[in-house]
Formats: sequence, structure tokens, C-alpha cells
Amino acid sequence: MPLAMNRDVFITCAVTGSGDTAGKSPHVPRSPKEIAESAIEAAKAGAAVVHCHVRDPETGAPSRRNDLYREVTERIRDAEVDVVLNLTAGMGGDMTFSNVEQPLPLNPAGTDMVGATERVSHVAECLPEICTLDCGTMNFSLGDYVMTNTPSMLRAMGRMMTDLGVRPEIEAFDTGHLWFAKQLVEEGVIENPVLIQLCMGIPWGAPDDLNTYMAMVNNVPANWTFSAFSIGRNAMAYPAAAVLAGGNVRVGLEDNLYVAKGQLATNAQLVDKAVTIIESMGARVIGPAEVREKLKLTKRAPRS
Repeated sequence: MPLAMNRDVFITCAVTGSGDTAGKSPHVPRSPKEIAESAIEAAKAGAAVVHCHVRDPETGAPSRRNDLYREVTERIRDAEVDVVLNLTAGMGGDMTFSNVEQPLPLNPAGTDMVGATERVSHVAECLPEICTLDCGTMNFSLGDYVMTNTPSMLRAMGRMMTDLGVRPEIEAFDTGHLWFAKQLVEEGVIENPVLIQLCMGIPWGAPDDLNTYMAMVNNVPANWTFSAFSIGRNAMAYPAAAVLAGGNVRVGLEDNLYVAKGQLATNAQLVDKAVTIIESMGARVIGPAEVREKLKLTKRAPRS
């Protein structure tokens, strides 16, 4: 497939994530106020989309509490800057086995498995324009932990998102996830226009070398919209790779804590650097209104 560079690029800022990064940088936001303020600053820097998790305000641990999501989304919606809201729906699929000799019962300290309705309940309450759908099961670099998303679970969650009028952003961590995403579209679980995020370099999914990346890109249907990112030291190289391959850009403290070697970043600084890279390539950074038009998104108030 010949490369077709994207000339009209949108940036997603992944604001805080659910990893153990809150103790590694003072810039990783924890409370709903901090998350919302960081998202707003990222939007001012040029992010058209903000992708938000929530954390326990006291400990920084990842959370699924609907009241925290509600506060984050209300604060962002009340801000003077426009931005597309994208909430995670990846929480509640966490399974940790006890040990290699006696895997069952599961280790409760690292297990959080709930049903499809509960996993999407904050989406139904807050009604963001986009929410993520992690399109498969995957080993992470955490010993006995498995991110667990069965085909039945994904079909159920995808239908709920579509019925709510919220655009799923498929997150593909490996080629098989992309394969199943096509199946969901074929079955009508996910409707056009299809949005997918290629999540590269996350152990133990697809590595972020260019051969593997292009294998993923070449399997994205031509009429889908894709973004791509990597983590850690390659995070700030991937905006260029994404744009060159015809995609859009994701940066943020969920994926990478540094704007340069040894220099801890804010979300706004990461977005600002991504804007510089994109514009230096001769492309244009588009805003939230154009993203809504492109992806047929509906901006709504939350349910009362």
C-alpha cells in the first residue's frame, strides 16, 4: 500500500491513564479537578480530543467511580475551550491469577471483573462523544495480570455504546484485535464512520518497530479513521510516523512522562510538541468542530 500522508490531523491527548505513573511525575493529574484542568490546558495547546480515565483523588489508584467521571466531564464541559470528550471504557476487565502453580482462585488485589452494563455505566451517565473499546484480551508486563475482553463482552459493550449514540474508539493492541474489530463492523455492532487507535509498543502486544506498525496500518480499511501512538522513549517519534502513514496523533501522560530526555512534561507541553512536529511536516492541526464533522459526533449534555 503506498503511503498517503494525512494533511489534516487531529490530536488526542491521553490525560492520565490508569498505570502506576501518578507517583513518578508531579504532573500526572489525580483528582477530577486536576484531570479536567490538565485536559483543558491540552485543548488550549491544540488537542481536539481528550481521552480521560479517573483516579482515586487520595491514592492516585485507577478508579471506575461514576461520580468522578461525572465531575471530570462537567468541569471540561463548563470550560471556555471546546474539546471532544473521550472516556475510557477499558476498566473492569482486569484479571490477576494467584501464581503459576495454583492460578485459582484469582488474586483479588489485582482483579476487577464486572459485567458489560457496569463497565459502560459511566458512559451512559456522562454521554461523551467517544469512548474506548479495547478490542481483545492481552498479557501485560505485570506477571500474572491479563487484560480480559472476551468476544461476547465486546459485542455487548459495543452494542451499548452504539445504542447510546457514543462513537466507539476501537483500541487495537495487536493484529488479532484489528481482525476482530472488522468482525464487529461486519456484524453492525460498530457503525460507520469507524474510529480506531493503534496502540503500539505496549508489552506484550504489537511492538512499535516500523515493520509491525505498517502491518497494522495496512490492515486498517481505507474508509476507517485511525490514530496511532507508542509509549516511553518512542512516544514523541510516533506523531511523525502516524501522520506519514495517513493517521492522526495521540500523546499524553498516559503514554509518556517526558517531553525530552530527563525533562518531565505536562500534557500541554506534549501536545504543543506534537503540534510543532505536525506543522513542520506541512500538515494542518484540526480542531474539535472538524473532528465532530468528520466522525459524525454528537455533543450532548449528560443525563440529569
